[in-house]
Amino acid sequence: MDPIVEHLADGIARGQLRSLAKAITLVESKLPEHNQLAGQLLEKLLPFTGNALRIGITGVPGVGKSTFIEAFGLHLIERGHKVAVLAVDPSSQITGGSILGDKTRMELLSRETNAYIRPSPAGETLGGVARKTREAMLICEAYGFDVVLVETVGVGQSEVTVAQMVDFFLLLQLPNAGDELQGIKKGVMELADGIIINKADGDNQPKAQLARAQIVNALHILSPRSPNWQVPVLLASGLAKQGIDAVWDMLGKYRSAMMESGEFQEKRSCQVVDWMWSMLMDEVKDMFVQNRNVASLLPGLREAVHHGVTTPGMAVKRLIEAYRRPLL
Repeated sequence: MDPIVEHLADGIARGQLRSLAKAITLVESKLPEHNQLAGQLLEKLLPFTGNALRIGITGVPGVGKSTFIEAFGLHLIERGHKVAVLAVDPSSQITGGSILGDKTRMELLSRETNAYIRPSPAGETLGGVARKTREAMLICEAYGFDVVLVETVGVGQSEVTVAQMVDFFLLLQLPNAGDELQGIKKGVMELADGIIINKADGDNQPKAQLARAQIVNALHILSPRSPNWQVPVLLASGLAKQGIDAVWDMLGKYRSAMMESGEFQEKRSCQVVDWMWSMLMDEVKDMFVQNRNVASLLPGLREAVHHGVTTPGMAVKRLIEAYRRPLL
């Protein structure tokens, strides 16, 4: 095994934060030589993973995800837990850059020795979920974190991807969510294992109560994700630190119900297979695009499709034919 892998694995076993950060940077790298090392590292760490509760948190921009996560994380640390936050920042479609400001938005949590916040750029991944979030989650588990929170961009497509990699999917809503449910798609509501009306404090409390009643009614017409769990709708305030204990109680009840029914482990097993297919599709795409025959043909075909000279279907056929030919 490569000495770099041995060094990082040993550092993670010893609880060295620097090794944790370097390991996640390694798995996020796009360099082929780094990908090989990352694979070795993950295989070595695999026996020490799987002991954390994985929670995905989503909601529209402005719902207060970061404030809620900070309050929730501090609440868990007070009770002896170790919390990792993998926060995916939206990447600019123009420059490709990301703000990566989660440590600034979770200042109190970032100071805790039993907390780790890792902002990752969404990049080109569909829906804004960092391509290597799953690997980062395993590394955090091997390090000893027993709660891993994955914060999504919350702009439309990321919810499905996150729901396929976590144990519990939490949807945050605003107190005025009852106004046509904020335009949230039916599909997102169906993905949720729990719904929190955030910012339910002060003058917002009556609105929050109304939103809760309307969302409960809406859930009655949706197909439940699990026959062993009825989706709760709770009120909370990350800013006022209200209702946070009820959220953790809900998660405990969920875990117990899923473990008892056998659904918890079955869900994880299915997620690992989905992960395999996802990685295979990524590898096949990279292999296809990097093929010399395809690479020489792709720019011209892209322009031809752009200017309406040929159809996307015909362009795809020509690219596949080029891939099947012997290399130039």
